[in-house]
Amino acid sequence: MTTKKYTETPPIGFAEKLGFCTFSTASNVVFNFKDLFYLFFLTNVMGLKIAHAGIITAVGILWDAINDPLVGYWAVNHRFKNGEMCRPFALWCAIPWAAFTVLMFTCFDVAYAFKFGICIAIYFLFELFNTFAAIPYNSMGSLATNRDADRRAINVARNLGGCFGSAIGSLALYPLLGLFGGLDASGNVLQDANGRHAFFCAAIVMGLVCICGSFAHYFTTKERVRQQEADDSRISFLAAVRMLLSCRSWVMNMLYIICYGMLNLLIMSTINYYATYILGSASAATPILAVFLVVSVIATLCATPIDKKLGRTKTMICSALIYALGKIWFVLDPYSMGAIYFNGITVAFSMALAFVCFNTNRNNIADLVEWKNGRRIDSLVSTCDNLASKLAKAGANLLMTSVLAMAGFNAELPAQPQAALNTICALLGWVPMAVACIMLVIVFFHPIEKDMAAMRADQTK
Repeated sequence: MTTKKYTETPPIGFAEKLGFCTFSTASNVVFNFKDLFYLFFLTNVMGLKIAHAGIITAVGILWDAINDPLVGYWAVNHRFKNGEMCRPFALWCAIPWAAFTVLMFTCFDVAYAFKFGICIAIYFLFELFNTFAAIPYNSMGSLATNRDADRRAINVARNLGGCFGSAIGSLALYPLLGLFGGLDASGNVLQDANGRHAFFCAAIVMGLVCICGSFAHYFTTKERVRQQEADDSRISFLAAVRMLLSCRSWVMNMLYIICYGMLNLLIMSTINYYATYILGSASAATPILAVFLVVSVIATLCATPIDKKLGRTKTMICSALIYALGKIWFVLDPYSMGAIYFNGITVAFSMALAFVCFNTNRNNIADLVEWKNGRRIDSLVSTCDNLASKLAKAGANLLMTSVLAMAGFNAELPAQPQAALNTICALLGWVPMAVACIMLVIVFFHPIEKDMAAMRADQTK
């Protein structure tokens, strides 16, 4: 174990927090736009079968999971000309990242087999640039400052940006589709050339937001935390993996993030099917998502005082309990409007707390790894977290599409069989409730507070 004197970096200012907020907005525009609407786009606009659409999204997520540690390992051993490790990725990847976001929602008038292949190829390239963009998104919190209060503030700003991005990526879509002539009189997406054109135009708007947010982040933030040992020798991949696995806080935080990713996938991918086939209108998802986002903002602003008052472990316990208990009404009565809104409120509050907690943990874990090994591997800490999370999301995605297909779901039917409706309700109810209970168990074994206290005590001797 390497002992180093702890020296705090200068406090970060409002402009820099705003830079994190804007980049998070851009990232969450992509995240929510893709997670909420891509599967729906493939089945209800592109005309692919639900099983084939599930294969495309699952294989894409699997590729994204695989390329995460590969890109992260390359970034660990890479330095830009200005000596920085992560921030410049926000500049260089912005335009291709946005371009492939647009191409994902572009219909190609080709044979079904070619359409299937093109979708996979575009999704692969999108996920590659999405990984590069995720490096500064997830790593800069630990590199901009070593102050825990500032890291919490950064993650609060990120989650606020996430709410804005979620609003743009989800709430703005149906108004944009209406503006571009892609909705019928009932508010459902037209399954013709008008619907395809409207999705393409809406995707262009989302892409422009991504570019603006990425550039704003690059020009307002700075890497201040540098490795204290002057050792720039190449780290082998196995050595880097051993560094991570030897840190129990990273292992438990990774498991926590896996559950979080599964919950996000289930919520984001199922809500449009719930609105379309149970509430009777796809645009009925908009007010539900609006309530979700308003509560997310409130919860994000409460996250810092709650974390300071209760401590990290108790805050994560509260998050998991709120999520699980908030599902009970919906599980008992999934057709109740009150239940679906209460479900959204409790999910929003608990997920906002979880986001701030696990990201602040991730920032601290980068310090713990350096404390124990003498090397900073910030990009690999975040990308390996993403690897596990995306593998879980791929599995959850295959599970969701498979059980819907077995239940008889068919986008060409005007009404779905009762088995499919019951499956949609289960994917929004008792399935994520069970995952939240698993999160609760993980938290009891998470040693982040104990590890951070040991490191600070050692560094201030």
